[in-house]
Amino acid sequence: MLLHIPELLSRDELAHCRAVLAQADWRDGRVTAGPQSAQAKHNLQLPLNHPDHRALADLVLGALARNALFTSAAVPHRIVPPLFNRYDVGMEFGAHVDNAIRYIPGSDGLRIRTDISATLFLTDPEEYDGGELLIHDASGTQAVKLPAGDMIVYDTTVLHSVAPVTRGSRWASFFWTQSMIREGSRRRLLFDLDRTIMGLRARLPDDDPDILGLVNCYHNLMRQWCTL
Repeated sequence: MLLHIPELLSRDELAHCRAVLAQADWRDGRVTAGPQSAQAKHNLQLPLNHPDHRALADLVLGALARNALFTSAAVPHRIVPPLFNRYDVGMEFGAHVDNAIRYIPGSDGLRIRTDISATLFLTDPEEYDGGELLIHDASGTQAVKLPAGDMIVYDTTVLHSVAPVTRGSRWASFFWTQSMIREGSRRRLLFDLDRTIMGLRARLPDDDPDILGLVNCYHNLMRQWCTL
């Protein structure tokens, strides 16, 4: 899965995030990296104990909760509270894979399985050079650089990196999701089915027999495949 979700944040939400981050005391980003990732990671991060971190994370979580495309694609069970990072000139993150298990900060030892990764861009492409999110898979390398407020969602299983920034500063929020559907191929099938149902509902009444049949199939597959 490699899914572009446009305008996750409203313009007002984006402006608020940027205003807060512009005044933030950024710290070394390696504090949240695993042993392998820490060797490749060179960026800055908003500390978890920053007084505005929780409010910014809740703002992103609220945007996710109202976004039907994210819900359809991820079928989220739990989400690690969003983190915020910054890449200035010369900073990068070499190829790595995210940890399979992560603790929920501030919880009583709660852990989640990381099925889906996401990067929410907070600076526009014109504000910096380099800094592309690079997804490395069997088909090659795909470079992602989206408008501020847009988000990319991808399977946590793939190698990925952030290209060196050569001008300006790249800000983003990132987080991981544990899906109710553990198997990626099943998530993609349910996503395709859900999008098909939504397309038909735009043209046909909700009580159309074919729509009702597809909805029935969707929920019966959910019952078989959900892991809660």
